[in-house]
Amino acid sequence: MKTGQINVQTENIFPIIKRFLYSDHEIFLRELVSNAVDASQKVKVLAKNGEFKGELGDLRVDVVIDKDAKTLTIRDRGIGMTDEEIDKYINQIAFSGAEEFVEKYKGKEGAEQIIGHFGLGFYSAFMVAQKVQIQTLSHKKGVKAVQWESDGTPTFTLSEIDKKERGTDIVLHIADDSLEFLEKNRISGILDKYCKFLPIPVIFGTKTEYIDDPSGEKDENGKVKRVSTEVENQVNNPNPAWNKAPIDLTEEDYNDFYRELYPSTFESPLFNIHLNVDYPFNLTGILYFPKIKENVEVQRNKINLYSNQVFITDSVEQIVPEFLTLLHGVIDSPDIPLNVSRSYLQSDSNVKKISSHITKKVADKLGDMFKKDRTDFESKWGDLQLFVQYGMLSDDKFAEKAKGYALVQNEEGKYFTVEEYKEKTAALQTDKDGKTVLLYTTSFEEQFSYVKKAKERGYDVIELAGPLAPHWISKLEAEFENISFARVDADTLDKLIKKDEELPSKLEKGQEESLKEVMEGFIAKDKFSVQFESMSETEGPILITQPEFIRRMMEQQKMGGGGMFGAFPEMYNLVVNGNHPKVTELATESKEVQAQKLKQLADLAMLSQGMLKGEALNSFIERNIELV
Repeated sequence: MKTGQINVQTENIFPIIKRFLYSDHEIFLRELVSNAVDASQKVKVLAKNGEFKGELGDLRVDVVIDKDAKTLTIRDRGIGMTDEEIDKYINQIAFSGAEEFVEKYKGKEGAEQIIGHFGLGFYSAFMVAQKVQIQTLSHKKGVKAVQWESDGTPTFTLSEIDKKERGTDIVLHIADDSLEFLEKNRISGILDKYCKFLPIPVIFGTKTEYIDDPSGEKDENGKVKRVSTEVENQVNNPNPAWNKAPIDLTEEDYNDFYRELYPSTFESPLFNIHLNVDYPFNLTGILYFPKIKENVEVQRNKINLYSNQVFITDSVEQIVPEFLTLLHGVIDSPDIPLNVSRSYLQSDSNVKKISSHITKKVADKLGDMFKKDRTDFESKWGDLQLFVQYGMLSDDKFAEKAKGYALVQNEEGKYFTVEEYKEKTAALQTDKDGKTVLLYTTSFEEQFSYVKKAKERGYDVIELAGPLAPHWISKLEAEFENISFARVDADTLDKLIKKDEELPSKLEKGQEESLKEVMEGFIAKDKFSVQFESMSETEGPILITQPEFIRRMMEQQKMGGGGMFGAFPEMYNLVVNGNHPKVTELATESKEVQAQKLKQLADLAMLSQGMLKGEALNSFIERNIELV
């Protein structure tokens, strides 16, 4: 038996580990199971390279709870350790056995599968255990099994024990403040979260399955009876879809894996992208395009980051550009640097390359879909548009590619790229300054009267709705030359698309000023501004418009991003058509009649916009009942 001091720089290392090494104490199980998988992978590598001649046997990791003894054991049948190796890798914290192993076997078959790089992982056991034992037998011939034991102080004991099977048992004597880790459901949840796709089978107890009765006994319907049986509970899938070649996977395989990742999801994804890169960095994974809802925030944190099949985090903002966090799926890369807790990612050149590569793959996939089957692409646009808009707004490289397949849809239901739509409307909708004005609505139904008037003039209108539309419109104006977007109710059509010719007004200046004075007597001046314009007689007598710039800035403020302009007041223009017969008739009426009829016309204009509410709406209804 040997006792000694662990080679640490301070006697307070264990309290520090317990409090600060990991933000979440449950991480200890990931670390210990990962180390056990490493040990199993190592012995496989040695066997492949002829350095281990014995029987590999059943390589697996067992997690065992003993509530009576208050122990949690992580058992592997891997490489094992000698007393010298325990002294080096356990007692001298500065070393990492996995890192040294990978360095020694770099380039040899299987070495890249060592999870490794975890350094202090073993010591996370002391976050939940009052005492930890390592019981191990090395794969090397002629060595004795040994047990290392420590109670969380720098003092340890090392002694020979009787152990027949190669491998290592880590026995945690759970502390009184961590008894939750002796509960089956708690451990099961942690294993499902972190160890779901580890490359070596991980067994945790048993589960009940129903099989055909081995005796062949049948029920009253003549069918073989089903009987329950207890089987080992393997918690992981050691060969997940992202490790397979795309040629070996069907669409059904991809959808099955999606459901494996998200068991509570009922909808199938739109499509997927299989990542497989080995130079200049290692990266595998499968990204899925979900059917994106209007709420951007709901979609986040659905990409899981793995390192050699060990779950690291679902907060992947530093790895994946922000707009791609709307995707679902898995990214696995051993080249992503991680700090000791592996909860936060460090920014380095590999991370930036990976981020750029994923962006390019996604942009190219969408471009290929658009070129190969435009009809199918258009059928998916309702789900894709929020994602593409978000991408164009947040990533210039993506925007450069995406502007070739970003679509708009007109009232007839036809889709166009922005360039196509510009060409379609240029002849009629180009103003006197040479800029093509693309008229849009956020709702064909809500802005029906304005759309109708535009169509009567031969203009075309597209629908641009959704939470990102105001920002996206501004982006498109910056990406394409000589275009501007204007909502159909932003101004009168003659002002939206200015031509050289202007209609003369049938009202004299004094008549306009007199009518304006009457209107200002009953409107809310803090919300409405009265304007007179010369329009066609077919236009309405009074229109309500809101300048494009002000409304767009207000909408952007709601989504964030418009605050630099300050808070915009809700202001509208009450535009009076000086050429409408109802208005010209009023020019010779008494002030009392003018006020009564102009009020009625203004209320009708507000009613058409859904702006007549409360007391004003009630007064309007009562007034109209009297008229009837």
